[in-house]
Amino acid sequence: MTDIMINIAVFLVSAVIFTFVGIYIRKKIAESKLKGAENEAKNIIEMAQKEAENKKKEEIFNAKEEIMNARKDLDQEIRERRSEVQQQERRMIQKEENLEKKMELAEKKEKELMQKEEDVEKKKEELSDLIQNQMKELQRISGLSKEEAKKQLLSELEKTITAEKASLIRDLDNRAKETADKNAREILGYAIQKCAADHTSETTVSIVALPNDEMKGRIIGREGRNIKALETLTGIDLIIDDTPEAVVISGFDPLRREVAKIALEKLINDGRIHPAKIEEMVEKAKEEVEATIKEEGERAVIETGVVGLHPDLVKLIGKLKYRTSYGQNVLNHSIEVSNLARIMAEELGLDPKLARRAGLLHDIGKALDHDMEGTHVEIGVDILKKYKENENVINAVEAHHGDVEPKTIEAVLVQAADAISASRPGARRETLETYIKRLESLEKIADSFEGVEKSFAIQAGREVRIIVKPEQISDDQMTLMARDVAKKVEDEMEYPGQIKVNVIRETRVVEYAK
Repeated sequence: MTDIMINIAVFLVSAVIFTFVGIYIRKKIAESKLKGAENEAKNIIEMAQKEAENKKKEEIFNAKEEIMNARKDLDQEIRERRSEVQQQERRMIQKEENLEKKMELAEKKEKELMQKEEDVEKKKEELSDLIQNQMKELQRISGLSKEEAKKQLLSELEKTITAEKASLIRDLDNRAKETADKNAREILGYAIQKCAADHTSETTVSIVALPNDEMKGRIIGREGRNIKALETLTGIDLIIDDTPEAVVISGFDPLRREVAKIALEKLINDGRIHPAKIEEMVEKAKEEVEATIKEEGERAVIETGVVGLHPDLVKLIGKLKYRTSYGQNVLNHSIEVSNLARIMAEELGLDPKLARRAGLLHDIGKALDHDMEGTHVEIGVDILKKYKENENVINAVEAHHGDVEPKTIEAVLVQAADAISASRPGARRETLETYIKRLESLEKIADSFEGVEKSFAIQAGREVRIIVKPEQISDDQMTLMARDVAKKVEDEMEYPGQIKVNVIRETRVVEYAK
C-alpha cells in the first residue's frame, strides 16, 4: 500500500515537473518566434520605405518631365499666337492704307461731282431763261396765256380720250356679254343634258291594296279600336270608304305616312290585327324606315362622290327621301343639284369637290324643318356648323336663296344648279298661275300700307322687300310696319316655310353746285 502511494506521489511530482518544463519550453519557442516576426516586420518596413522613396523619386521625375513638355508646348503656342497677332497687325495696317486711298478717291470724286452739279445748275438756269423767252414768244404769237393754252389743250385731249374710252368700254362690254352668255348657255346646256332626271309628283296620301273588302272590318276592329291604335301610334289618318279593296293613308308628314303604310302592309300579310300586334308592327316599320333612310343617305353619298361626311349628316340626307317640295322629291333634287354644280365647276376649272358637297347639302335643313323653328336655310346652316363643316360649304348653303352674299364662285354655281333643278319642266307641281298669283298677293299686301313707295316679292316668294318713303316713315315706324306686314301675310296667305319681310328706308340728299 505504501509503495503504491509512493508511486502515485512520484508520478504526480513528475507530471508537475514535466508540465512546468513544457511551459518553459513553449515560452522560449514563442519568444523566438516573436523575435523573428519583429525582425521580418522591420525588414518589410525598410523595403517599403525604400520602394516608396524610389516611387517618389520616379513621380517627381515624371512630373518634372511633364512640366518641361507643357512649358515647351506653351512656348510654341505663344510663338504661334505672336505670329498670328503680327499677321493681323500687318493686315490692319494694309486695310488702313487701302481706306485712306479710298477716302482720297471719294474726296476727289465728291469735288468732281460738286463741280458737275454747279455746271448743271448753270445749264438749268440757262434753259429756264430760254424756255421763258420761248413761252413769251409763243404767247405773243398765239395771243393766249400759258394757263389758257393749257386748259384748251387739256379740254381737247379730254374730249378725245373720253370718246375713245367710252367706245372701248362699250366694245369690251358687248364682247364680254356675248362671250359670257354663250359660255353660260353651253355650260348650262351640257350640265342639264348630263343630269336630265325624271321627277314624280308626290301627294299627301298613300294607298294600300287589300286582298278583299272583308279586311277593312278587321282593320277597323271592334268599336274601332284597331284603327284608333294605328292612328295614335303613327299620327296619320286612315280613310276607309267605299273604294274597293283599298285603304287611303292621309298625312302631311311623309315619314309617318311611310311608317303607317309599311305597318299596315305587314299586318295584312300577317293576318293578326289587334292593338298589341299593331304596336309591334309599327315598331318594326320604324326600324325598317330607319334602315331605308341610312341606305338612301349612303346611296346619295356614293352617287355624288361626296366623302368624309359625318354619319348623322348622311342620315339626314337619307331622310330627305321622304320630303317633297312642291311635289319634287328633295333627295333626288339634292343629288341632281350636286351633279349639276360639279359639272359646271369642272367646265369652269373650279373646285368640283366643293361644288358637289355644297350641292348635296344645300337643302339638308328640310330634313328637320317640320320639327324645328326657322327656315330650312337657317336650320341647315346651324346643322353644318354643329358638325364643323367647311366654311365655304356653309356659305354656299346659306347663300343658295340669296340670304347672304356668296363668297365663292362655287356658291353661285349651287344657286344656279338649284334654280335649274327646281324650274325645269316637270320638276315641280306648282303651276305658273298659282306661283304668280302668290307673288302678286304678297306685293299687294305690302302696298296696302301707308308710306310704302315700292314693294318687290323676291326669292320665289320667300322674301318681300319694301321701300318706304323716308319723309313719312321713321326708323321706329319701320319696326312696327315690318311686324304689321308679317301679321297680315300670316292671316291672309297660305305658303310653305317662312316669308321674310325686309323694310328699307333710304334717305338721299341732293345739292347742285352752280
